[in-house]
Amino acid sequence: MFKSSNYLKWFFLFIGFAFLYIPIISLVVFSFNDSALASSWSGFSFRWYVSLFEDEALLRAAWLSFKIAILSATAAVVVGTWAGYVLARKGPFKGFALYIGMLNAPLVIPDVILGISLLLMIIEIRNITGFPEANGVFTIWLGHVTLCIAYVSVVVSSRVRELDRSLEEAALDLGATPMRVFFSVTLPLIAPALVSAWLLAFTLSLDDVVIASFLNGPGFTTLPIEVFSRVRLGIKPEVNALATIFIVAVGTLVIVANRIQSKNR
Repeated sequence: MFKSSNYLKWFFLFIGFAFLYIPIISLVVFSFNDSALASSWSGFSFRWYVSLFEDEALLRAAWLSFKIAILSATAAVVVGTWAGYVLARKGPFKGFALYIGMLNAPLVIPDVILGISLLLMIIEIRNITGFPEANGVFTIWLGHVTLCIAYVSVVVSSRVRELDRSLEEAALDLGATPMRVFFSVTLPLIAPALVSAWLLAFTLSLDDVVIASFLNGPGFTTLPIEVFSRVRLGIKPEVNALATIFIVAVGTLVIVANRIQSKNR
């Protein structure tokens, strides 16, 4: 009875992993397909990788997405760290419920509503101040920072709540100012959470389609929008090649991070 139950667990585990990874494996395999048809295999070839690196529009969109993702993740971590710290250490205070609601709003508001709201706000600001002159990198960055701050604050506040308050209190007793305690004691202790939050924000920004589609302008097409516009007309082999490069890059980073973490332990 115990053995059959154990086999059943392994069977469902295998089904779960197969459901998750067989599509990814097939995507990687067909990125080396010589045929332009995704449904038929005609031989091994690197032609779509060569075609990918000759596609200026796709490369330009990829560079724009990486640039916006790096800027968005960095700004979101700076603002979201303070927001998460206040959430974990300074509450409750007058208006604390409103503060939590405003901070967590992007987590529960649909991206379509958030994109429309930001677009209307930017148009109104442009009518009053004349800035920004047109939608582009700044408007997309602003939308992604708004989205990512909520996620960063959740990650940081969870980590801050786990910290031993006696460490901060000891530093205060020794004469350190609250700002000195934050930068010298708290910040180094939550550094792993900041790295995780930055990677999460980077991924959210790099993956966003809805908000960027509302806030982009002519000549400022991000990679997800470019890929989505192409996939609607049929899956292109260059998209498979691009996805494979992303999978290899992310997999390598995860393996390296796990090795470093294991060494530190």
